Amino acid sequence: MLTSLFFLAVMFIGVPIGICLCLAGMFYIWDSGNPLLFQSFPMQMFGGVDSYGLIAIPLFILIGEIMNGGGITRRLVELSMAFIGSVKGGLAYVNILANALVSSIIGSATAQVAIMSQVMVPQMEKQGYDKTFAAGLTVYGGMLGPIIPPSVMFVVYSVLAQVAVGDMLIAGILPGILLTVLFFVLIALMGLVYEYPRSERRTLRQRARSVAVCSPTLLIPIVIVGSILSGLANPTEAAAVGAVASALVGRYVTKEFRFSQIPEMLVRSGIYSAIVLFLVAAAAVFSWILIFGKVPQATAAWVQTVAKDPVTFMLLSNVILLVIGTVIDGIPGLIMTVPILLPIATEVYGIDPRHFGVVVVVNLVLGLMSPPVGLSFFVAAAVTGAKPGKMFIVTLPFFLVCCVALVLLSIFPWLSLGLLK
Repeated sequence: MLTSLFFLAVMFIGVPIGICLCLAGMFYIWDSGNPLLFQSFPMQMFGGVDSYGLIAIPLFILIGEIMNGGGITRRLVELSMAFIGSVKGGLAYVNILANALVSSIIGSATAQVAIMSQVMVPQMEKQGYDKTFAAGLTVYGGMLGPIIPPSVMFVVYSVLAQVAVGDMLIAGILPGILLTVLFFVLIALMGLVYEYPRSERRTLRQRARSVAVCSPTLLIPIVIVGSILSGLANPTEAAAVGAVASALVGRYVTKEFRFSQIPEMLVRSGIYSAIVLFLVAAAAVFSWILIFGKVPQATAAWVQTVAKDPVTFMLLSNVILLVIGTVIDGIPGLIMTVPILLPIATEVYGIDPRHFGVVVVVNLVLGLMSPPVGLSFFVAAAVTGAKPGKMFIVTLPFFLVCCVALVLLSIFPWLSLGLLK
């Protein structure tokens, strides 16, 4: 109890979450009166990052850096426009489709929102869309980033849950497609009420030219996802090949990437990777302390008095995770919840850890779009100048659709596991 209060106290005064986890671990050891546990502290931290699968994280981040610097994002947007054509609300569909394509390369919601807000919102404004709606829609499109592979959050979950990274990445494909389709349906329904502008009309020849020019950029997601699905490479190897492919496409196809940019990109990727990996190391200590303190067992006893079956447990977990996700970023949220809830899900209710992982990640990503924090809305606001609160209100139907998707994912495991059978 004292450790929990100490953890909350240091977190609410603004101490970074990774340091909070380490300090809470030290406080628990001190409070337990067993100083010999301090000898295991560094071993637990090292053990947390001693995983081959974690090498994929800096490689996925590097792919996003190269893609952004090589102009590949704009080509994917152009390709989406060629596919959608001149329809009512065309740029709204393009926004979601382009985000889905970019998601297969970047794998981070906030990074994707920052990139796509610069690309899509000005274009939508020029065609007559409200800036607030355009920015909010881009935020929900960015939600696909941590769901459609590659995904940094799925890699972290795989390490925490001790499941295959490749399985988790594949498990995110169908949920990503489900969300994309639901967003398309919602845009079509909202188009019956609101007068969305039509996309710029293009001839068949213009579309064919756009497809021919931009299609080579699809080589990157094909290499990454295809090599994993086919079994030719594991996720780490696929990430390495994807980084090379993105550099070659950016240099020789889009011709906007220069090899001289690599050192700067490596530094940025290294900094972000170090932050993520430190969180994972701190999570190992946190999990160790939770197990030592028998927290999962106590939580399981309480949950079993409320949830009598797996579906009820999943719906209860949705509520808990969504509340946590509204105030804590995705990876710290994983670190705080997975060590407690996963043993209950697998041992008490017999839920597949891969299915549970998809639901956890989607919940925490949706939390990035939810008050009172809504980090993704603030990222979009910083880029576009739109107001975060107004963005949430204008795009509230998309939030409700995401909640429907979460219920479906919770009730029907095959929506996550269908490609793994």
